Amino acid sequence: MTPDQIEPLFTRSDGSFLCARWGRPIVPVIFGVDDATLATMKGAIEAVVALASHKMAETDPELGANLMIFVFREWAELLEVPNLDQLVDGLDPLVARLQAAGANQYRVFRFDDQNAIRAAFVFIRMDESLSHVPADVLALSQAVQVILLWSERAFTDISALAVHQDQTILRPEIADVIRAAYDPVLPAVADNPAHALRLSARIPPRQ
Repeated sequence: MTPDQIEPLFTRSDGSFLCARWGRPIVPVIFGVDDATLATMKGAIEAVVALASHKMAETDPELGANLMIFVFREWAELLEVPNLDQLVDGLDPLVARLQAAGANQYRVFRFDDQNAIRAAFVFIRMDESLSHVPADVLALSQAVQVILLWSERAFTDISALAVHQDQTILRPEIADVIRAAYDPVLPAVADNPAHALRLSARIPPRQ
């Protein structure tokens, strides 16, 4: 991955650049799925966290769980979740906006005083299109999209996943970017596009 290929992954629609990683161990909790899907989703999160050489924990001292994933059929169901409006600012207008757009997923991030990721809320509405996506593919996709603060346009044209020998995997070049972004020598947060140069320099050439 060259700097010119990496930079758009973290360049927002307003032209600003922002790359942020988690600043604390990840503690996931998943609502609205059966036991088999729960195990699949947690397994995907654990795999991506291991790829990044980051850590998971049993509990977050501030929030209890800091990665909350909600799976549901209709956006209005979020308004019935106790105290969710205290965790996600502007929940009512957000739900109205997502309903109007016909969205099937959305992610909200919260940050610490260093602007590293402190918490994430993942909302997945199982519409007809997502209902046809295998659980392992959906789980891996969501895990990848919360391990870093990507641009909202990062994966609109090309998926972060690929099919290899009939198995869905994380694209190797995206895996390389994740590993590079979690290099402890690098800052947890960068808002200068030159950060793409530093990430690229940590990605070994592929044969």
